Amino acid sequence: MALKNAYPLAKKTIEKPQTIVEVNGIEIGGKDLAIIAGPCAVESEEQLFTIAAFLAEKGIKILRGGAYKPRSSPYSFQGLMEDGLKLLKRVSQKYDLAIVTEVMDLSLLDTVYPYTDILQIGARNMKNYHFLKELGKTDKPILLKRGMDATIEEWLLAAEYILMGGNQRVILCERGISTFDHATRNTMDIAAIPLIKQLSHLPIIADPSQATGNRDLVSSLSLAATAAGTDGLMIEVHNNPEAALSDGPQSLRFDQFSDLLNKLKLMSVINDKKIPDFQLKTHFN
Repeated sequence: MALKNAYPLAKKTIEKPQTIVEVNGIEIGGKDLAIIAGPCAVESEEQLFTIAAFLAEKGIKILRGGAYKPRSSPYSFQGLMEDGLKLLKRVSQKYDLAIVTEVMDLSLLDTVYPYTDILQIGARNMKNYHFLKELGKTDKPILLKRGMDATIEEWLLAAEYILMGGNQRVILCERGISTFDHATRNTMDIAAIPLIKQLSHLPIIADPSQATGNRDLVSSLSLAATAAGTDGLMIEVHNNPEAALSDGPQSLRFDQFSDLLNKLKLMSVINDKKIPDFQLKTHFN
């Protein structure tokens, strides 16, 4: 287990039991379950606006979408880059959505910064300590994904680098870790959620899409993470997952996402997190 004295700024104390990160009037770490949804990658104007219109109609307030995509293969789709950022900005303005997008390295920080509301740091960069120090100098929320092979202590120490720089708006994201089992893309560490809640005041969200790599498992793990006390969920949603240029197999179809929202509403009776007033089926309202 991680030692609490290893990360004095991130640790939970009587004086600081919980940090709430506010983004465009939306609280992450507060009484509501924050839902972040959208495509893995921005692929085209039609794709992004179709998805954003659906999510906005459902009451979702935070849109995820990658403009720069770190891919294992150099031949895979790398994202639309700055053109993708411009599309995210336009869709944000049209549908009043806060934006989460990944900044891959320090050289891209100034490019990405004006287009996003939350800077996402991917699993590959969790141990890029110089980068984390520089992020500590920014004034936008940082969504710090857990490294694929990172321990809880290493993850909290990574957050400590950002906090030391003066940026207190850090959101942790459990996205699964690499294990010996290849039945799923990664192994979702559900226990990390209540453990982080014990050790740290920082809000934590879960990304079951990356954790499983399988859309048929996303709903179950979303419910499990919610029952475990997550402050939010990050869900990949696509209007045509079979044709997606990035991570289609783990992206929910519109009907699956709508069904998940209804199930999350039912979870509110056993969890102390209030489910926001999504546009759900009448008999659940």
